[in-house]
Amino acid sequence: MKIRYATISKEGRRSNNEDFFVVMDQQERGRFWGIVCDGMGGHACGEVASETVAHAVSAYWEQHAEERDSEAKVVEACQEATRAIEQKAREVGLKEMGTTMVMASIEGDIVTIAHVGDSRCYLQRPGQGVVYQTQDHVRLSFGYEIVARSFFSSHPEEAIADVVQLPVCSGDRILLCSDGVHKSMEPEDLEARMMEEKSLEEILHGFDLSCWKYGDDNYTAILIEVE
Repeated sequence: MKIRYATISKEGRRSNNEDFFVVMDQQERGRFWGIVCDGMGGHACGEVASETVAHAVSAYWEQHAEERDSEAKVVEACQEATRAIEQKAREVGLKEMGTTMVMASIEGDIVTIAHVGDSRCYLQRPGQGVVYQTQDHVRLSFGYEIVARSFFSSHPEEAIADVVQLPVCSGDRILLCSDGVHKSMEPEDLEARMMEEKSLEEILHGFDLSCWKYGDDNYTAILIEVE
């Protein structure tokens, strides 16, 4: 299979961008990988937390490229990321820093999807619409949504990822995004835009306009298409 992709990451109406993403395009080896992390703005150094976790998980995946994708592999990668964020917090003198995470790894005709927090993955199939969507790890507190799972320094028990493995087909589109994207438009609008017969770059341009107009957060997305 051939993979095409496009990306976007902007600060939006915030003063700095606390999102971070990594793409590893290894199609010559039958692999493709993407990750989006969203630093938690209620705590210091969100941009450091998101970059630390994204690099740690990506490095683990690359170092174990010969190992088949699995839930156990995700668990190990998340444990490495937990250790990395705890170490980084000590280095910068912070007690609390955190980030969400969503990733997708395509190996042959199987995609492994994992997430912690409220960054999302959507898998859309021609003629069927969205066939899979991650479910946010959030809870309500005094009427506000609070992230219930994350990579959080000094709280390793929170970094528990939900993991699924699904077949991918020609024409499938996969969206990885921070909450700044999916909170800036209605669900049916986001899904309709993903299905548009436009280039991936044009679709993300439409996301960009909506996030800037209606959002109040950083926004990051990786849009992937299987050919």
